[in-house]
Amino acid sequence: MNVRSVQIRELPESDIERALALAYLVFHESPRDQLREHHRAALAGLLRIGAYDGAELVGFAAAHPFSLSVPGGGELPCAGLTFVSVAPTHRRRGVLSGMMTELFARCARRGVPLVALWASEASIYGRFGFGPGSYGATVEIDARRPLALRLPPDPRPLRLVDPASAPALLGPYFEGTRSGRPGRQARTEAWWREEWLVEKAEDDDELSPPRVVALGDPLAGYAIYRTKAGDEDARTPGVVRVEELEADGPAEAAALWSYLTAIDLTGTVRAWGRPVDDPLPLLAADRDQVRVTESFPALWVRLVDVRAALAARTWAAPVDVVLDLRDERVPGNAGRFRLIASPDGFSYAPTADAPDLSLEARDLASVYLGATSVRALLRAGLIAEHKPGAAAMLDAALSTDLRPHTVDGF
Repeated sequence: MNVRSVQIRELPESDIERALALAYLVFHESPRDQLREHHRAALAGLLRIGAYDGAELVGFAAAHPFSLSVPGGGELPCAGLTFVSVAPTHRRRGVLSGMMTELFARCARRGVPLVALWASEASIYGRFGFGPGSYGATVEIDARRPLALRLPPDPRPLRLVDPASAPALLGPYFEGTRSGRPGRQARTEAWWREEWLVEKAEDDDELSPPRVVALGDPLAGYAIYRTKAGDEDARTPGVVRVEELEADGPAEAAALWSYLTAIDLTGTVRAWGRPVDDPLPLLAADRDQVRVTESFPALWVRLVDVRAALAARTWAAPVDVVLDLRDERVPGNAGRFRLIASPDGFSYAPTADAPDLSLEARDLASVYLGATSVRALLRAGLIAEHKPGAAAMLDAALSTDLRPHTVDGF
């Protein structure tokens, strides 16, 4: 397709180097040779879209072929959007819109109902129908003294695991946890090795290689973490950065957190991207010792095929509402539809009946996995309720036991 003078088409493998150069220009990056090679190899296997002004590459986007967990333990194909770049000379000329239109069309043709991304600028993606599909929290623990908890930690033994053998141990366990929490992507062995257990952290050269601690046999939980030495002159303590912690339950999690806060020569444990419903702050006997320092939108989600996305999830309670859905980017989603769903069935079909709720595609995306409630958007004036009680009914049907969560960046 053409966007004024710009042509949007598939980016061939021969242009990957040009695409990386554009992405590094846009994101002000100069990565190490090893990371460049990793990016180059990853892009070879992804869907790639380029925007060309004549022979010049002025826009680029790529997408991973993921499988994403949805409420009820189901799975859906999902395009994980990444490397979205527009040359500074071609901003505000419709290049990004053209690439998004092409991406959505390709997803529709391939039967991929979801697109997800991590937004570098949150203000950009709402207009393309993306909404925050999950939220994360940063937790900081004062580890200068033993972690005080209201619950005794699981007494089973802990063991350190060689990162080289960790995927075989952790992979099946993680897959078992995914079905219980929406918004998590499946991990291949290559993803474990190339994204999770790499020797050097991409964002901080001072961090140690990854460490893996496992609880129990059979496995009842694990943590992946890195450490950084403190500065004696500045009197700053060493830091433990928790990359991921998964556990069967609160006692098992307590054992892992107790271990992490007892590592010698460290005084701070920092965990970025924890679930917003993580029980740790509730378990803390001293809330001054465990602090949630920030909460933020994490994975942004876009429903490319609304019917397929709604059909794939389960419903916690019966619902019968007419939705008036606005979607300027994917016209096939737009219109008035009656949603009838329950734990035992599902129907979503066009109707001429009066709407019960009016909303935009981005807001449907925000409530789809359970990150945001319909009533919260109603109170914010972003959804219109025409039939009293319709928002509450839809909320009850969309309810999930656990809030959506992921820390898999891409």
